[in-house]
Amino acid sequence: MIISASRRTDIPAFYSEWFFKRIAEGFCTVPNPFNSKQISLVDLHPQAVTAIVFWTRNPHPLIKNLSTLDERGYKYYFQFTINNYPKLYEKNNPSLETAVSGFRKLSDRLGKGKVIWRYDPILFTDDLTVDFHISNFTKLFDELSDFTKRIVISIVDNYKKTQRRVSALQTNYTEEQVDKPEVEKLLKHIVTLAKTKNVEVESCAEAKSFAYIGIEHGKCIDDKLLKKEFDIDLNYKKDKGQRLPCGCMISRDIGINNTCLMGCEYCYATISHNSAVNNRKKHDPNFSSLLVHKMSEEMEENIKAFKQQQNFTGKQMVLF
Repeated sequence: MIISASRRTDIPAFYSEWFFKRIAEGFCTVPNPFNSKQISLVDLHPQAVTAIVFWTRNPHPLIKNLSTLDERGYKYYFQFTINNYPKLYEKNNPSLETAVSGFRKLSDRLGKGKVIWRYDPILFTDDLTVDFHISNFTKLFDELSDFTKRIVISIVDNYKKTQRRVSALQTNYTEEQVDKPEVEKLLKHIVTLAKTKNVEVESCAEAKSFAYIGIEHGKCIDDKLLKKEFDIDLNYKKDKGQRLPCGCMISRDIGINNTCLMGCEYCYATISHNSAVNNRKKHDPNFSSLLVHKMSEEMEENIKAFKQQQNFTGKQMVLF
């Protein structure tokens, strides 16, 4: 089982204490995002976890305890977003200096093939023009290109729940804009720079193909990367729970929506920053789930039985 930690929230930045307590206990509980009364128990013992994929903008709170994962034999890599957008768009993101420092520390420790730079999503507004992105990306590339083997890009999607927030930012983005010459100019610039350092560029969940520019469809949960970096052989099975253009393998996400405090206005996993702040008040690092939820007697008995098992199968138990 591959653990995603997490598409839904930044666990390394805000919930690293909880994560390592879950690793110590060997399990966590995760509510179904579509039915909060359905709770899954996820086995986190090393023998049950094929690999962990971390998603973050600030890994510093996690880095100091990575030796715990190494000592227990976990395999893991990072999807690391650095956009360097103005605070209007990313209210609580770390400073560029902090982000770059974390990226380099991870790369030096793990190897640059295990730290993927996400310039993602590419958002177009009155401020974030193509010229802005060309200049901004070039600056970031100079800081990061020696510390990674892969760059992931995507054009922002207009999700219904983010449409109001993004529209308020005076966005001029439409789906048709990806066909415009100036956007192609940006993507060609990204590829041209990447080639100078032998860094590959992939797209994330893009319905449109940019292969003619040199950008292939990517997989964030990637069987080929796991084989190359960890010598893990897996039979590829697409995660049907993700969007159709997403090529990711099946994984188990242990995060919860509306819990990330970064305040990114374009985020599809957070309804509003206020909702995330309010949910944070329901967080207890000692609880089995990211947010405290009601524990029935049946659930407590199942967790007790799980802890007593001698051989862990890696299968999740669904508790009601």
